[in-house]
Amino acid sequence: MTLYEFNRLELNERMEAVNQYGTFLVNYITKDIHINCYAIDEFFVEVVYGAENNTITEVRSFKYGLELDKYSVHIKVPFKRP
Repeated sequence: MTLYEFNRLELNERMEAVNQYGTFLVNYITKDIHINCYAIDEFFVEVVYGAENNTITEVRSFKYGLELDKYSVHIKVPFKRP
């Protein structure tokens, strides 16, 4: 599935695609929102939940850029000694 194909889907179809093809990477939590980040082929998908009622408010996709910055503190790279 390409990013273009994903973006053409309706919300419920996007969630089906995330469930079927997505690989969970990390979540990002603030007091207002919870975001689960997934990888599908060569792009990323954020599923955004309202923190108060835990319902999906948005499903957004991207390939790279500032959207990834908030996850950089959660990525653990193994330390290798020289």
